[in-house]
Amino acid sequence: MPFEPLASDFYGFETLLNGQEQDALMRIRDYMEGTVRPVINDYWERAEFPHELIGSFLETDVARFPFAETRPFENSAVFRGLVSMEMARVDASMATFVGVQEGLAMGSISVCGSQEQRDTWLPKMASGEVIGAFGLTEPLSGSDSARGLRTTATRDGDSWVLNGSKRWIGNATFSDITIIWAKDSADDQVKGFLVETSSPGYTATKIDRKIALRPVQNADIVLDNVVVPERMRLANARSFRDTAKVLRLTRAAVAWSSVGVAVGAYEAAVAYAKEREQFGRKIAEHQLVQDLLAKCLGNITASMAMCVRVSQMLDEGTQRDEHSALAKGFCTSRMRETVAWAREAMGGNGIVLDYEAARFFADAEALYSYEGTREMNSLIVGRAITGKAAFV
Repeated sequence: MPFEPLASDFYGFETLLNGQEQDALMRIRDYMEGTVRPVINDYWERAEFPHELIGSFLETDVARFPFAETRPFENSAVFRGLVSMEMARVDASMATFVGVQEGLAMGSISVCGSQEQRDTWLPKMASGEVIGAFGLTEPLSGSDSARGLRTTATRDGDSWVLNGSKRWIGNATFSDITIIWAKDSADDQVKGFLVETSSPGYTATKIDRKIALRPVQNADIVLDNVVVPERMRLANARSFRDTAKVLRLTRAAVAWSSVGVAVGAYEAAVAYAKEREQFGRKIAEHQLVQDLLAKCLGNITASMAMCVRVSQMLDEGTQRDEHSALAKGFCTSRMRETVAWAREAMGGNGIVLDYEAARFFADAEALYSYEGTREMNSLIVGRAITGKAAFV
């Protein structure tokens, strides 16, 4: 199909992609528009995940571009970012599913696993044969995960025994494996483990009554003397610094997804403004509505520009933690502002799912908080600015 840049890509960043990447982006756009958009409001309202779409969804190759620091990327980081944006502009929940599967779970194996672990698990996960989850956050440990993890791993011969709990773990009610991060009771260092969810002592319970990302099946996980063979310990995860390598890469992807959420709300508002009549004419002709839409587009364009540059730096090998942290904190803040303006432009209809802005408005709250709150990302950037850590 011919390449058609989005009207909301006001400065034409999508034209930076090569022809092969443009074709792949259009395949994903066609799938999201034709298959996901018609059904996702219903799943969102019921808080159910569209499991039957996983196979066809992964056939678009969205999970075939795994993060890695041990080998060159197969596609540009700008392309992978635009894929995240493209998914999120239709539905942030499906973008989150891929972010967990391809970014956090596969990314942990790519960055921290041995070659054998990569060869064993990544092909199965890319095809959807194996679904993954990522267990870092705990009931009493979120922003302070670097120091505050309470889940423990104790060496016992050729195995490890894991005890503790995790919270807000996406995909966890139906994952086949979960990457569990735990403190080694011997050296107090954080290590990663590939835990099969069928293991005795492992339980996952869905978190209900959410107002955001309702199709995402977040879970509370309990680990009660879960035995994990040494071969399932991530070979190159020796401390939280290794965990942070994964988070640095996925944090930029969340920034891209937040742009997608802003775009989705903005596009819904533009379409509505062209149809809705008040005071005898379309509200698209009203100055105050145009002002709201122009401010939305300004936020989107500035955020997209930041994401493009951060992705280029990743390809160049110059991206650091503070670069992805600034992008995540800034873009999610501008997203939150943009979805509110888009909803405002639609008046009372802006809170009804049928007009879509309401879903983006609610989902924005989850993206604003996960993968590092705005405050924590500000402190990462502040440390880079001043040379002083101010985390406590």
